[in-house]
Amino acid sequence: MSARGTRPGSPRVVVIGAGVVGCSLADELTARGWRDVTVLEQGPLPAPGGSTSHAPGLVFRTSPSRTLTAFAQYTVDKFSSLEADGSRCFVPVGGLELATTSERLADLHRRAGHAAAWGVRGEVVDTARCKELWPLLDASVVLGGFHTPEDGLARALHASRAQLDRATARGARFLDRHTVTGIERRDGRVTGVVTDRGAFPADHVVSAAGFWGPVVGRMAGVDVPLQPLAHQYARTGPLPQLSGATAEASKPILRFQDRDLYVREHTDRLGIGSYAHRPLPVDPFAVLAYDEARARNMDMPSSYPFTPGDWAPSWEDCRRLMPALRETEIESGFNGVFSFTPDGMPVLGESRTLRGFWLAEAVWVTHSAGAAKAVAEWMVNGRPSLDVHECDLTRFEEAQRSPAYIRERGSQQFVEVYDVVHPLQPTGRPRPLRVSPFHARQQQLGAYFLEGGGWERPHWYEANAGLAAELRLPARDAWSARHWSPIAAAEARATRRKAALYDMTPLRRLEVTGPRALDFLDRMTTNNLRRKPGAVTYTLLLDETGGIRSDLTVARLAPDRFQVGANSPADLDHLLRHAPDGVHIRDITSGTCCIGVWGPLARDLVQPLVPDDFSHEAFGYFRAKETYVGHVPVTAMRLSYVGELGWELYTTADLGLRLWDTLWEAGRSLGVVAAGRSAFDSLRLEKGYRAWGTDMTDEHNPYEAGVGFAVRMDKADFVGRAALERAGAPARRLTPLLLDDPAAVVMGKEPVHVDGTPAGYVTSASYGYTLGRCVAYAWLPAGLTTGTGVHVEYFGQKVPATVADEPLFDPQMSRIRR
Repeated sequence: MSARGTRPGSPRVVVIGAGVVGCSLADELTARGWRDVTVLEQGPLPAPGGSTSHAPGLVFRTSPSRTLTAFAQYTVDKFSSLEADGSRCFVPVGGLELATTSERLADLHRRAGHAAAWGVRGEVVDTARCKELWPLLDASVVLGGFHTPEDGLARALHASRAQLDRATARGARFLDRHTVTGIERRDGRVTGVVTDRGAFPADHVVSAAGFWGPVVGRMAGVDVPLQPLAHQYARTGPLPQLSGATAEASKPILRFQDRDLYVREHTDRLGIGSYAHRPLPVDPFAVLAYDEARARNMDMPSSYPFTPGDWAPSWEDCRRLMPALRETEIESGFNGVFSFTPDGMPVLGESRTLRGFWLAEAVWVTHSAGAAKAVAEWMVNGRPSLDVHECDLTRFEEAQRSPAYIRERGSQQFVEVYDVVHPLQPTGRPRPLRVSPFHARQQQLGAYFLEGGGWERPHWYEANAGLAAELRLPARDAWSARHWSPIAAAEARATRRKAALYDMTPLRRLEVTGPRALDFLDRMTTNNLRRKPGAVTYTLLLDETGGIRSDLTVARLAPDRFQVGANSPADLDHLLRHAPDGVHIRDITSGTCCIGVWGPLARDLVQPLVPDDFSHEAFGYFRAKETYVGHVPVTAMRLSYVGELGWELYTTADLGLRLWDTLWEAGRSLGVVAAGRSAFDSLRLEKGYRAWGTDMTDEHNPYEAGVGFAVRMDKADFVGRAALERAGAPARRLTPLLLDDPAAVVMGKEPVHVDGTPAGYVTSASYGYTLGRCVAYAWLPAGLTTGTGVHVEYFGQKVPATVADEPLFDPQMSRIRR
């Protein structure tokens, strides 16, 4: 059997997997005019046996991730408009998250803030209201709850069927009982899919295979960083309190997160899911085919036998929460398999190594239609309308792609599903994974390490505790005091008054070389790179809509050699996708290291160690020079992300320790300290320096984000220029705020209220130790003038803040340009 020929303007698409994601994607693609869509499914339709077939369907939209919340909102909106077999595909019974501890209740206030920031209606309610919404609760153990009236139950199989029918009506076809056995490719592009019942030519292939994703990925030679795990779900016997019920559900779906449990009604019974048990990882290559599973008396491949020993503690917790359960027993249960990634986010996007091969994996029912829409937009229009960098398949470092890492971190994500997770909370095992050459010295100085991208990153050093003893800082609340120390304030002050060494090794470094390197980089970015060797330029990577894909520093070290400071693996992937012949791009991060030397005494420290003139006149701001620090060859760049005089000093990893020791010994007489990321974030926010992925993404153009100075409209054409020419006046801006109360602190993602109404949200925030106020940047409506009063909602409290001018510190830039 072979697929139909390509229609004009309609590429041939093969989607692997007819679960809710595959059906949603077929619907979204055909709605956008791509009609030659074939969906292959190894099991029988309409219930093929994957995660969709057993999903309990709970949809809680609120997430710390704005992207996931938007995916869930779209899923609710779409499924609410669909019916299958006369039944609605979404039942808006609402959601109720319970608190039985003071810590959880505080977290529910934080979740209410996320909901307000992302546009979800919800409120924290008292015990009496929880009891009113769920009469079965023992009110004596409940402190309160978070009620979201528009959340509810997604009927995953009904939604799959409704979207299957719509896509079929537009020309798509769905073929069950087709097991994929291979992915055909030629010259780096996908060309088709091979099944046990024939081959299907394709211009695009999308793996929406759920927990079989790694199996399909291996056929394509593409890593799919996904770990399937089994999750317990049980149904009780009939409850007298629910007798006479006719609706599938009438009460809000319930989360008892303090015990890792959730509850929903099944007419006169309850369904209960548990994350409280030990992780039960499943080998995706060992999952049985549908008929094999049935032959072994399994309902479906994704339904593993129930393990009563794992269930027993959760059953006791349920009976304490709802005493009525003491009158019944568990009638049935199973361990359902679904997907986890190392960071708990979906895996979306097109492979660069096999063009035309797409992933739509690790997507739960809650986010299914929204994720499918994003992938469809990506395929048809070249980019999603929503920022999805948190889901991009390129986001993981090479060191985070080993099977052992994926299994370990995926299992930990299962454990943490309902945990109260601090925004700075580091990952658990495996640590340490990546360390800079200075790691041993940092340990000797008592570094407090957090983790990012697999790197151990010092946030402060206990060796500087004595410097903090004389400081008088406002007391912090318990939440903002986690993973923080007053030592950070001492390190920030030392940077402003003397000088400090910062480990900048984790920042990504790319080497771009070749006779066409300059033309390529100049075409890809917004600023003028046609400057003499030795110049360093801050510039932006835009997409065709003018959205900010990333911000870069580009140092021209020779006529055809550049060092690019980038943000993520996605930057490397993007440049490699577009690089023409004659341009060579290499990630040099792991083989190199970097020390930032910043502060008023930075020149006093560095100048005696180098053979070159490091005066301002001889080595100006945003310049680069290859020289030596003592015995160590370095590339020195006159840059500062903290608003002080100084340099970034790069060398090879093997010489890193010698570089650190050279600077450290020379700096002892000057009072130089080592400083960590906590001080760094404070200092950079005082200067208003943006962090890509937090303060700005491809949803924002440079003028909205306040980085329009990096755009040169008088240069030759560059990616995104036409879109910027069409852009009107910004309707929103990244806006600096100063909290009015010197003791107040916020941390990011809080809603900002203007005239009593949520009008935006905080991106980055940190206490400005130089300013004596917390600094917060927020996306807010354009036109708010300096001095305008707003309120930032922090754990349910409205904290007053004021719109400020930027930069907040040293607006004349005199400290950097000295």
